[in-house]
Amino acid sequence: MHLPLSGLSAPTPSRRTLLRGIGGAAALGAGIPLLSACGGSGSAADPKTVTVGSNASDAVPKKAFADIYTAFKKQSGIAVDVNTKDHNTFQEQINSYLQGTPDDVFNWFAGYRMQFFAAKKLATPIDDVWKTIGGNFPDAMKALSKGEDGKYYFVPLYTYPWALFYRKSVFQQHGYEVPTTWSQFVALCKQMKKDKLVPIAFGDKDAWPALGTFDQINFRTNGYDFHVELMAGKASWTDAKVRATFDNWAEILPYHQEGAVGRTWQDAAQTLASKKAGMYLLGTFVGQQFTNEADREDLDFFAFPEIDSAFGQDTVEAPTDGFMLSKAPKNHAGAVKLLEYLGSPAAEQIYLKSDPNVVAASTKADTSSYSALQKKAYEMISGAKHLTQFMDRDSRPDFTSTVMQPALQKFVRDPKGIDGLLSSIERQKKTIFASS
Repeated sequence: MHLPLSGLSAPTPSRRTLLRGIGGAAALGAGIPLLSACGGSGSAADPKTVTVGSNASDAVPKKAFADIYTAFKKQSGIAVDVNTKDHNTFQEQINSYLQGTPDDVFNWFAGYRMQFFAAKKLATPIDDVWKTIGGNFPDAMKALSKGEDGKYYFVPLYTYPWALFYRKSVFQQHGYEVPTTWSQFVALCKQMKKDKLVPIAFGDKDAWPALGTFDQINFRTNGYDFHVELMAGKASWTDAKVRATFDNWAEILPYHQEGAVGRTWQDAAQTLASKKAGMYLLGTFVGQQFTNEADREDLDFFAFPEIDSAFGQDTVEAPTDGFMLSKAPKNHAGAVKLLEYLGSPAAEQIYLKSDPNVVAASTKADTSSYSALQKKAYEMISGAKHLTQFMDRDSRPDFTSTVMQPALQKFVRDPKGIDGLLSSIERQKKTIFASS
């Protein structure tokens, strides 16, 4: 079923809160010796070759992109030279990478993360590309692809919702019902613990998964508008509303998998796959860890439960991934052709064939081959009143990396002393946001 994504609202940062200049960008890799780890291959001077800096280090997306580039070469005669680096390393070192000698095109994210580099003139506007691909995308995706200056800098490829994942057979075995309210959710966690299951699988070794947990609880507790203001640095972290979010989190923290700070998300996913955990809050990319077809068929999800009826379940976290053009591409013409191809329904369908854990950003992609899980994901995103990206994409990346990631890990390890933690977050936030 073809469901339009237009009409969805996404946070658009104000001029005041956008990230400009290099100040405070240490979290993005400034000062890290980098080009040996992430630099361009230098072969893009060849008009028949375009270089791509890729963060798609996991096997599934790596193959999916390789299939796209093979099809592009067949269509255009232009080869794609891919420079793949570990996903987290790429993110940590991206700032220095883009200031050095980057590849022509690079994988990146919609939202603030894209606008940060556009504002620093470390990316090239691609309005010419959007003249070709614009009709393929809904308004929400167009808004997510623009910089502060109103120009396009991003080509979206796919999107996916964050939700609570579970195995249908485990729910059937124990007679569990999908919770829609907070009280039902807490009761289910308690029952799962009695049944000797880990109620909520959790791995926060890489520090970003906890950001997603905070997002869900905060916009369910306080609503979309407050969440956006908090991410933009306008609301205070010492506000009673934020304390309420952490109080709610503290209530379910005992039902999270222990030792989370030392566990990767992939290892946590295996706990769900092996039926040792009852639920797991993550993006649909969790399906990449379900390599057995029968296990994949058994995977399902539900929206994070309602906490306040005033806000219901009307906000969906749906990060969007895609591509940008570097500041001085060696093969500009070839890079434009590649970006136009990446913005086509054909490219999206090739990607989704190898990675059926996400859904197309385009409204023109063929959804007839979507799995039940993909259809459900598409419907969740389509039916949302509001879309968020993810804390480290909806807020200043220097703030989320240097302040929020360690703060939330501290909370996960020891949820006591939350008032002091929130005061510390607020002090650091004021300093960082004042630097823009």
